[in-house]
Amino acid sequence: MANKYICNPMNLEYRYQFFGNLKQPGIFYASKEAADPSLILVDGTYYLFPSVTGGFFTSKDLAEWEFHPFVGEMPVYDYAPDIRYIGGYFYYCASGMQEACDFYRTKDPVSEPFEKVEGSFPFWDPNLFEDEDGRLYLYWGSSNVTPVYGGELDRDTMKLKGEPVELIAAREEELGYERNGADHKTPKTQEQIEEDVKNLYDSIPGKENASEEELAAMRQTLYAYMGNAPYLEGAWMTKHNGIYYLQYAFPGTQYNVYGDAVYISDSPLGPFKVAENNPYSYKPTGFITGAGHGSTVEDTREGFWHISSMRISRNHKFERRLGLWKAGFDADGELYCDQRYGDWPLRVDSRPWEQPEWMLLSYRKPVSVSSGKGAEFITDEDIRTWWKAADNQPGSQVCLDLEKVQDVHAVQINFAEDGIEVQLPEGESAHQDMSEIRFIDTRIQPLRWILEGSQDGVHFSMLADKSQADTDLSHDFLVWETGKQVRYLRLTILELPYAQLPCISGLRVFGKGQGQRPKAADEVTVQEMGELNITVDWKDTAATGYNVLWGYAPDKLYHSSIVYGQCRREIGALMKGKPLYVRVDAFNEAGITEGSILKVR
Repeated sequence: MANKYICNPMNLEYRYQFFGNLKQPGIFYASKEAADPSLILVDGTYYLFPSVTGGFFTSKDLAEWEFHPFVGEMPVYDYAPDIRYIGGYFYYCASGMQEACDFYRTKDPVSEPFEKVEGSFPFWDPNLFEDEDGRLYLYWGSSNVTPVYGGELDRDTMKLKGEPVELIAAREEELGYERNGADHKTPKTQEQIEEDVKNLYDSIPGKENASEEELAAMRQTLYAYMGNAPYLEGAWMTKHNGIYYLQYAFPGTQYNVYGDAVYISDSPLGPFKVAENNPYSYKPTGFITGAGHGSTVEDTREGFWHISSMRISRNHKFERRLGLWKAGFDADGELYCDQRYGDWPLRVDSRPWEQPEWMLLSYRKPVSVSSGKGAEFITDEDIRTWWKAADNQPGSQVCLDLEKVQDVHAVQINFAEDGIEVQLPEGESAHQDMSEIRFIDTRIQPLRWILEGSQDGVHFSMLADKSQADTDLSHDFLVWETGKQVRYLRLTILELPYAQLPCISGLRVFGKGQGQRPKAADEVTVQEMGELNITVDWKDTAATGYNVLWGYAPDKLYHSSIVYGQCRREIGALMKGKPLYVRVDAFNEAGITEGSILKVR
């Protein structure tokens, strides 16, 4: 049986979202989104429920996924769906602020509708958890003002037994990773906060019927939510060896540092304390960044996986994808997630911390295109930049030159969206919330292309033919375990949804490079910038890139930040008062050279 491989962002049929503005009715722009994933394993099948997808995915192996639309009506526009298997039922719930959130259950979500179990209170970012004694708990919260809550539920009525318990509140003065903004740097000036408050306040309907006291309270609330305090959200509970691991996301989904941290307790409702290893899911750099608001699941081989949201946030703040990584618990019970090369190919049955089988071969390699601008962005290892063709006629081409014949084992083809103006399908209506109009397009509109390879740039042979595909895989991932000997790869784009202009953010090639591994990173220095920040510098050794690792013990370098094209990395995700060790690894097309471990404090 062939091995199974994955490569982030996950290779799924992400759904197009139509976004409209209340001030410009009838005008919509489309981009894809999936986020806030709940992943569980039931009887050998994985069930994946992301936000705003109009359904869910199933898989037997975590590599190949099948989409299933919901049977019957479901609250598909409510964010952060939670799925748990309890007492022979799949229980589903999602987010709502204005009214009580209902629960839904079914014995088979693939073929049967969910039945409603009426809720009794509103919540956001919910997570159900059944303990081993049969007691049922709910965790929820998504705010930069209020904490993450928990409470016990009555199994029969699904109502709270007692008052909610405050479990986790922001501590950004001690936990550097909770600080808001890109790279944990303050995102907004006071003027920007004022503008955001005004724009949102102006969009709220029905203000003319409110009293002055109500309007003042409304503005005060907006100032709090539009400020620079971090969002804590996306709770997920995992119990392992008698310890309760309450996971949560920080500081905002639109930032590269979106991640997951964890508190631990010997009781489901606490008190909780910060785990030693934090943040346990954190991917601030690389082709695609972000690793927050997710779930942790045990697989069929007694291993663990963590799945989270990854950000693009170019067309829309909530333009996101999903990422899946190896996870686990070490001998001291610390929850970790292996994201060192977290957007490179990964064999599903490999063990955490194994070095990659295949190295990146395409970084900064020359690219020619048939038309348009931005060809250099195809190989810059940044999903937020892309080449855009000049027209949408079938036959637009991208040709990548690896500069020598290489042993190619995998290719990831990443399509981007760029300002796609669309109209609602006939007979459909959009969903409206406080500030935005949205429509989820669940129609499959095929994305079709062919990929060819060549050793001389003249004679090409077919590597993959998707000219008749009925799928829309914008991050398609191709694997050849025995390898392909090619220098040139030519992508010909034949058809795209909505007749949009072709855009490619990455034609990423992986394989076994030639030559020697790079020299180790030289003259590594670490400068402390207070207790929450460090700057790591090193001397270039002509490597393709470097990976900065850190942790609270020399054998627990669980955090990482991959770097291309520079010899410095600022890290702002530290914990106050904790020991710190750092290592810088160098890599090229031939492999990885580990650096020496430095004790910082």
